[in-house]
Amino acid sequence: MITFAAFLFSILLVQLVLGPFNALTGGTVSIPYGNLVFWAIMIGYVVLTGLLAGSRPAFYLSSFNPVKVLKGSIQMGKAATLPRKILVVVQFSCSIALIISTVIIYQQIQYVKDRPTGYSANRLVSTGMSDDLSNNYNALKNDLLTSRMVESVTKASSPLTGIYWHTGIDKWPGQAAGELGINVGAVNIADNYFKTVGMKLIEGHDFSSDWASDTLNVIVNEAAVKRMGLKQPLNQLITFGGLSYQVRIIGVVQDALMESPFTPAEPIVFNHGRGGNFVIYRLTEGVNPHEAIDKVKKIFDKYNPAFPFEYVFVDKAYDEKFNLEVLIGKLAGVFAALAIFISCLGLFGLAAYVAEQRTKEIGIRKVLGASISQVWMLLSKDFILLVVISCVIASPVALYFLSPWLKKYDYHISIGPGVFLLSAIAAMLITIVTISFQAIKAALANPVKSLRSE
Repeated sequence: MITFAAFLFSILLVQLVLGPFNALTGGTVSIPYGNLVFWAIMIGYVVLTGLLAGSRPAFYLSSFNPVKVLKGSIQMGKAATLPRKILVVVQFSCSIALIISTVIIYQQIQYVKDRPTGYSANRLVSTGMSDDLSNNYNALKNDLLTSRMVESVTKASSPLTGIYWHTGIDKWPGQAAGELGINVGAVNIADNYFKTVGMKLIEGHDFSSDWASDTLNVIVNEAAVKRMGLKQPLNQLITFGGLSYQVRIIGVVQDALMESPFTPAEPIVFNHGRGGNFVIYRLTEGVNPHEAIDKVKKIFDKYNPAFPFEYVFVDKAYDEKFNLEVLIGKLAGVFAALAIFISCLGLFGLAAYVAEQRTKEIGIRKVLGASISQVWMLLSKDFILLVVISCVIASPVALYFLSPWLKKYDYHISIGPGVFLLSAIAAMLITIVTISFQAIKAALANPVKSLRSE
């Protein structure tokens, strides 16, 4: 009956939290009230749980010798608490492991978010290019700059947060005999690209405004230079993209995270061209972003009336790369909170049971002069020991599962002892708060009533 009442309450609770859960995960989970299989499975769980929960005390009590029971010679206290203590240790081990996991996931996300991107995403906006925008790019660019809402404009074949074309460097100076080509990202850019996006040119010079003069010139990033093993990359000739002719390296730009923020920057070759799939522009510093976007929209609508104006702030697009990890962290936090709550219920019940079993002992100690703090310590030390055991169990388990998860990322944190110590302290505080109510209640009880004959 208790399990069935809990089931009805759980249905109500799940219905209440489904909305926030779906908002968190982006899912559409719902309770299938009209599905008979669902109800059959749930009722089966209710019956099974009730039978399992009732079987233990039923078999335990039926194993007693009636003669000893009636004589009052059975001592159940310590033996009865052992299974409860084991359950508390298991519960708290799960809770502490989840606390450790939540902290590690949060640290990993923050570690990668703090990683330099190689460009400045602040006030940087990207809009997809249409045929009309491509044909009127120069006029669009001039209008954006004269509006005073935009300080710099360029275009590229890929957005800042992705590379849409990958190819290979087929030949380069110093290439070993039989060495295969190097897989690289290729980005077709217009003039002012590096200035607009905030990429730093560390060697050589940028493309000129004359497209025709740069058809045989390219700029590479540091990762490409390192991969080719070039000590003096400027003016070196390479062949890439399956071309039959060579191109000259005129500059080296700092590495930028244009793909996954969790992996090293990949080799990229930038070439100067007329085409482009994205208009990239930086809003003027100090202007109101909403006001600026409203004015920019009118300019885009002027040259692109057939399509609605759509834009993406680059910093928001970059943050979306962390969606999966952030979701894992949030879910781990939710499950950790639920596990802690369930563990505290078990701990509270065990504390109440132990306090009841030791009522007379506490009464005698108080008569002999024990203080409230001494009685509190008497009841608390055993539970703190249980939590210490849980920490010892949970820490290697969490480390075992988290280490392979972190190794999936080339750019990751190392797990130090601090997170385990922090989780242990948190578990200790939770334990002390949970059991203090029963411990102090027992310590404040009138010893006369505690020692009264039953």
